[in-house]
Amino acid sequence: MSEARTPFANRASAAHRATAGLFIAGTDTGVGKTLVSVSIVRALVARGLEVAAMKPVAAGASTTAQGPRNADALALAGAASVAAPYDRINPYCLRAPISPHIAATDEGLAIDLAVIRQRFGQLAQAADCVIVEGAGGWLAPIGDRETLADVARALSLPVVLVVGLRLGCLNHALLSARAIEADGLELAGWIGNAIDPDFDRTAENVASLEQRLGSAPLALVPHLYRAEVRALAREVSPAEAPLEQGIVLPFEAGEALLTLCASGPVRRTGAG
Repeated sequence: MSEARTPFANRASAAHRATAGLFIAGTDTGVGKTLVSVSIVRALVARGLEVAAMKPVAAGASTTAQGPRNADALALAGAASVAAPYDRINPYCLRAPISPHIAATDEGLAIDLAVIRQRFGQLAQAADCVIVEGAGGWLAPIGDRETLADVARALSLPVVLVVGLRLGCLNHALLSARAIEADGLELAGWIGNAIDPDFDRTAENVASLEQRLGSAPLALVPHLYRAEVRALAREVSPAEAPLEQGIVLPFEAGEALLTLCASGPVRRTGAG
């Protein structure tokens, strides 16, 4: 990535889109996409928007009386101000916590992008914006040929990249950013998450990311210790603690996200 790139705040974020929202991607699995996604939803709800949330594909579920349920999808549903049936929020809830394409094959399922687009459209009709969380990294496989990048392209949303701040994060972030833009999507910004408390030279790495990605982070999430992320580690059931902690995004980050989401108003085609 060239240091001459235009910062995200000055790009064409006001380009006309049928639906307002964001796609939350990560540099890898386990970098805090759900924590960040839930916090973004809450920040936008606090600013007066009707916000829907979606986890199109999730791998790893608990058995409930209502069927399999994924903790990340439940956390998103709990934060959103637009209520929706679970299968609209999480169309593909795969039981095994393994790569989605393997889990889907084990269950005899084929993940259909048309179904994801349909469920997204239903959410969008009732919302000012929709926050969509990916699964794994940008090129995580979901089928024989398809990856999470195909889901993002199908929804045509600007992307916020969650960067797990640990050794190797520069390469992971720059490769992810290059792939996002090569796929024709807008990298709207990035959030750094301090997932490794022993990571040396964090400030220097963040400075390198700012220079090479062309923008300051929307937010930097401090390291949250084990007791604070018990739900994320699935040490308690989703019903007991679906990411209640979250994080509080800086005011400036909330305003930037509000601007991004407000730039493409939802085209309502019927009653929500």
